[in-house]
Amino acid sequence: MRMPHPTPTSNPLPYEHFRGGLTDALGAPAGFPEIALSAPAIAQFDELVHDLYPDAARVDPPRLQQLAAWLLSLPEEEAREELDARLQRMDELRALMDDEAWDCHDATRLRINKLLAYIDRDDDLIPDSLPLLGRLDDVLLIELAWPAFSAEADEYRDFCQYRLNERPRGTPTEQREAWMRDRLAELELLRQSTRLEDEHFAYGRTPEGPMRVTGSPLP
Repeated sequence: MRMPHPTPTSNPLPYEHFRGGLTDALGAPAGFPEIALSAPAIAQFDELVHDLYPDAARVDPPRLQQLAAWLLSLPEEEAREELDARLQRMDELRALMDDEAWDCHDATRLRINKLLAYIDRDDDLIPDSLPLLGRLDDVLLIELAWPAFSAEADEYRDFCQYRLNERPRGTPTEQREAWMRDRLAELELLRQSTRLEDEHFAYGRTPEGPMRVTGSPLP
């Protein structure tokens, strides 16, 4: 059974379980047959997905067709919101890559560069010039590979909020070090509080009073 994994939005794409949508007599999504998707191109796309995140679901024509059918079944405004919500997450990754205060590991930086390089291409699996469906492969790549980037993106978002609220002084490196110190201190306080609560629960109860022996006195 595939375990739940982080997704770029609170509403995951119905990639593995969706059934339905607008289809033609052959079962292909309406409007989708005009896209020529070769097996080698899909295999290359699948290889990129698993290069970024090895545990991702496999990409195959039937599920691509189902996803396209789902997108085309939505009102156009809602469909664009679904696409834009995922594409906007790329702005966060671009920001952390350019932020002097954020020390991104080389391996993570390499994966982000690969992801962004694909997103920025016009001639990818589905040409971006195709109305609506042209960004479907982009958002699918973001969705399937997101577990590889979610922790980095979440930490960077927390750092940006900290920097906005606390306004730490010093160089970019010193600002990040201040964030790390404060967050570690918060975790230590939480750990101590949890330990004290556990001890209180285990040992805090006392007997209601001294033991009494009832009955007739001994002769």
